[in-house]
Amino acid sequence: MRVPSYPAPRSPHLPPNRPPNVPPNLPGASARAPAEPARRSGLRRAMGRDTLPVIALWTFTALLILAHQGSVLTLAFPVLAIGVGFWLYFVNPVRYIGFMWWLWFLSPEVRRLADYGKGGFTPTSLIQVAPLAVTMISGISLIRYYPILAQRRGLPLLLALLGIAYGFAVGVVASGPAAAVYDLANWVYPLLIGFHIMVLTRQYPEARDTIINTFIYGMFVMGAYGLVQFFIMPPWDAMWMIGSDMNSQGDPVPLGVRVFSTMNSSGPFAFAMMGAMVLVMAAKHRVRWVAAAFGFFSFALSLVRSTWGGWAIAMVIQLMKSSNKVRIRIIVSAFVLAGVCVPLLTFGPVADRMQQRLNTLVNLSDDQSYEARNQFYADFAKKAFTDVSGEGFGSTGASTKLSSSNGQLGQYGSFDSGVMNIPFVLGWPGTLLYMSGVIWLMARALRIALRLSEDRYVCACMSLMISIFAMLVFTNSLVGTGGLLLFSSVFSILSAGHWTRMNRQASRATPVVTPVTEISD
Repeated sequence: MRVPSYPAPRSPHLPPNRPPNVPPNLPGASARAPAEPARRSGLRRAMGRDTLPVIALWTFTALLILAHQGSVLTLAFPVLAIGVGFWLYFVNPVRYIGFMWWLWFLSPEVRRLADYGKGGFTPTSLIQVAPLAVTMISGISLIRYYPILAQRRGLPLLLALLGIAYGFAVGVVASGPAAAVYDLANWVYPLLIGFHIMVLTRQYPEARDTIINTFIYGMFVMGAYGLVQFFIMPPWDAMWMIGSDMNSQGDPVPLGVRVFSTMNSSGPFAFAMMGAMVLVMAAKHRVRWVAAAFGFFSFALSLVRSTWGGWAIAMVIQLMKSSNKVRIRIIVSAFVLAGVCVPLLTFGPVADRMQQRLNTLVNLSDDQSYEARNQFYADFAKKAFTDVSGEGFGSTGASTKLSSSNGQLGQYGSFDSGVMNIPFVLGWPGTLLYMSGVIWLMARALRIALRLSEDRYVCACMSLMISIFAMLVFTNSLVGTGGLLLFSSVFSILSAGHWTRMNRQASRATPVVTPVTEISD
C-alpha cells in the first residue's frame, strides 16, 4: 500500500513566505523567498546592471585620457564616480565595496594623467574628492540601520563615533569648519565602511570573495605598474613628484623613486600591498601567485619599513593561527616568492637602494628618520598627553592646508606618531570614548576569530587587524588607507561570526522529517 509523502512542517516562528534557512529581523532580509533566478548566459551576467556603469566609467575615463582632455576629466570623473557609487550602493551593496577600493587604488593616477593632459601640475584637483565621497556613501547604512547602534554589537561603534564627534566640535572652533570637516571624513569613513560590511551579514560569503578579488587583482595592476614606475618613470608621475615637492619619495628618475605606483605616495601604497599580500593566503585564484610576485617586488621597492614590519607581524600571526596544512602552504609560498624576487632585488641599482634601506634597520644611529622620530617623541610627548581638551580635527596632517592662509602645511602637518596624534587631536574625553570603542571592537573580533579557525579569510583579517594596530607607533594607522584595512578586517570578522551563528540557529530551528513513501503489508 502506498502512502503519499508530506512535506516537513514549517517552524511556527517563521512567517509563511520566509524560507526556513533565512533568519528574520536582519538588515536587508526580505520577507519573501526570492524566486530562483533564471539561467543567464555568461555574457549577459557579466554585463549586468551592476557591471555596465563601472565599465562605462573606466572606458570614458580612458577615452578622455587618450584625447588629452584633462580639464573635462577633472570635472567629469568625480561626478560620474559618485553617481556609480550611489547606483551600486542600492543595486549591489557588496559590489559597491569593491568599487570603493578600486577608486582608492586608481584615482590618484587618474588625477596625474588629467594634469598631464592639461599640460601642467595643479595643487588641488576635484578628482581627489571621488574616492572620499564614494566611501562616505556608506554612511547611508548608518542612517538606515541606526537601531543597531543601540544593540550590544553596535555599542562599541557608538562610543567611537561619539569620540569623533567631540574632536569635530573642538576642531570647528579651533581650526575652522573646512579643515575640521576634511579631517572628520578621514577619521569617520573607515568606521562607516566597517558598519556597512556588518549590516551585510547575510551576504558575508559574497562580501568576502569581493574583497579578496579586489585586492588580488589590485595587487596585480598596482604591482606591475609599480615596476614600470621604478624602471621607466612615466612623465606624468615625474611631473606629480616635482609639482607636489615630494622629496621624501626619492628622485623623479628611473631607479631613483620610492615606488608609489598608482597611489598618492609610498605610504598608502605600501598599506594596500601589505593587505593584499596577507589576503593572498585566503585566495584561490591561479593569478594570485603572479600578482603576489609583482606585489612583493613593488612592496619592497616602496622602502616603507613600518609596513615591512607590519607584514612580518601579520605573517607570523597567520603561521601561529593556521593549521599545519596552511602553515606548510604559507612557508612554501614564502620560499617561492623569495626565490623569484630576491635575485631581482639584489641586481645592480636595485640592490644599492635595498641595501641602503636595510642598513638603517641595523645601524639605527645612522638613520635620520629614526633620530627625528625619537626627538619628536621626546619633545612632544608631554604636550600631546597633557592637552586635556585636545586640539580637534584640522590641527594635524593634510587638513592644516585648509586652515593656513598660504595653503601650505601647518605646524603639525607632518605627524609621525599615531600614539600621540590621537590624544593630541581628541583630548582626554574624545580619546577615552574613541579608543574604548576601537579596543572593544578588536577584542570582540579577536575572540570570534579564535573560534573560526577554519576560515582562512578570518585568519587573514585577524592578522591584519593586529599588525596595523601595532603600527600606531609609526603613524595614525586608524585613519586613511590603514584605517580602511583595519576596520574592514574587524567588521568582516564580526560579520563572519554573526553569519556562522545565524546559520547554526536556522539549522536548529528547521525540523528534519523523513517522509514515509511506502509501507509494505
